[in-house]
Amino acid sequence: MIDLDVLAPAGTFERQLLDEIDLARLPRHVAIIMDGNGRWAKQRGSPRVEGHRAGIASVREAVETCARLELDALTIYAFSVENWKRPRFEIVTLMSLLKEYLARELSNLLKNDIRFRVVGRMNELDPSVQKALAQGLAATSSCRGMTFNIALNYGGRTEIVDACRSLANDVASGRLTPEQIDEETLGSRLGTAGLPDPDLLIRTSGEMRVSNFLLWQIAYSEIWVTPTLWPDFRKRHLFEAILDYQKRERRYGGVINEGRPSDAKAEAADGRR
Repeated sequence: MIDLDVLAPAGTFERQLLDEIDLARLPRHVAIIMDGNGRWAKQRGSPRVEGHRAGIASVREAVETCARLELDALTIYAFSVENWKRPRFEIVTLMSLLKEYLARELSNLLKNDIRFRVVGRMNELDPSVQKALAQGLAATSSCRGMTFNIALNYGGRTEIVDACRSLANDVASGRLTPEQIDEETLGSRLGTAGLPDPDLLIRTSGEMRVSNFLLWQIAYSEIWVTPTLWPDFRKRHLFEAILDYQKRERRYGGVINEGRPSDAKAEAADGRR
């Protein structure tokens, strides 16, 4: 049961937005491209890393809000395969902040029955980071509430390449035939296997691109872009995104018949033909 008073106290602007949301039509999976940390810091005359540090509060609020809305999953884009091009000091700081976040928030994840997962090439990260991630994965493995994915050392193209390589190995070993490979089979080799595809993709900072994020999974996602920089992102922005999402007609390549949407699964099937 979703507790509205805990999500947003009565009389607040956030509560006004929440009261407009149809709780029976929430997105099952929300994905977020967290952008604008550097610009946020620059506007304040601070080093870029201060923007990343400030963004931790936004992560905490997004996770907490999505869990209290009882969504199935939240996936955030924390570090891409392209981000290795950034200055070493910034990379080291980002990884340090990640370890700090996990150490501080693990108890809250457990308290709220949130399962933590990593999407990306975790084995290429620094051993100390891998250790911290592994501890979070093991500690929350039995949680049955929302799944919280962090995309680290991640790229949509590399994820698809890795999935194809896995399938090719199975074909070469005789465990799989080429005819057995379909969308479901490939999807089972992705980092988000077992989860619904994102219904809603949010991008902060106003940039109009998907930046190599969940390229397979967002084929039919609704996209919502806000000029708000990530460190300033709060639950009211998430509520605004959901309200906008609920105004969309999700046809999955199909059509709306006589003003009445056809069955979503049938529409999705039509769109894949």
